[in-house]
Amino acid sequence: MLVRERMTPNPVVVNPDTPFDEALRLLRERKIRRLPVVDKKNQLVGIVVEKDLLYASPSPATTLSIYELNYLLSKLQVKDVMTKRVIAVGEECPLEEAARIMVDHKIGSLPVVRERDVVGIITETDIFRVMAEALGGRAKGLRVTLRVPEQKGELALLSQKVAELGGNILSLATFLAGDAQHRQVTMKLADVKREDVIAAFEQANAQVVDVREVTAEYQPRLFSAR
Repeated sequence: MLVRERMTPNPVVVNPDTPFDEALRLLRERKIRRLPVVDKKNQLVGIVVEKDLLYASPSPATTLSIYELNYLLSKLQVKDVMTKRVIAVGEECPLEEAARIMVDHKIGSLPVVRERDVVGIITETDIFRVMAEALGGRAKGLRVTLRVPEQKGELALLSQKVAELGGNILSLATFLAGDAQHRQVTMKLADVKREDVIAAFEQANAQVVDVREVTAEYQPRLFSAR
């Protein structure tokens, strides 16, 4: 899967001379948290995120009058608060590489460029959505986590075992297992019995770490101050 398949195309953008209050209004009206900054040729020159604008907003503890505050804010422009060194990717960037770049650089979004023209934006929310899909989020079935040897043909063998049981693989993902000799595999299966799956995977030299039947979406707990 490539970035172009999951990015938001034609994102809302601003230019360096956009007033501070207009940029903040755009964020709130569009319910977004980031605005790529482009020049008159639509070429990327920066990015401004919600926290940049909030940090630039006056503190409740300020001693300035409302008139002084309004005057100062009216003079503030996006170029005064934007980040000028921007990490971006192209449309053909693999989605997992975009995720890695965000993690490595501790950022929550990547403008997507064609040459230097902004054509989209990909955010951590987009990445989370794909991750949920890859792990079978919302799908009902038997969720199995395995510790398997890091060797050729292991996934094919596991898939074969599921097929022999007449089951269907709804999702499959692999993860690091803490050492170079093993991988952790999480599968969500349909049309199989718990005990049959456990026996079949153990015959395939896989350690069954966790097995659970998922019959409904997991409901988060809500805490609220009284």
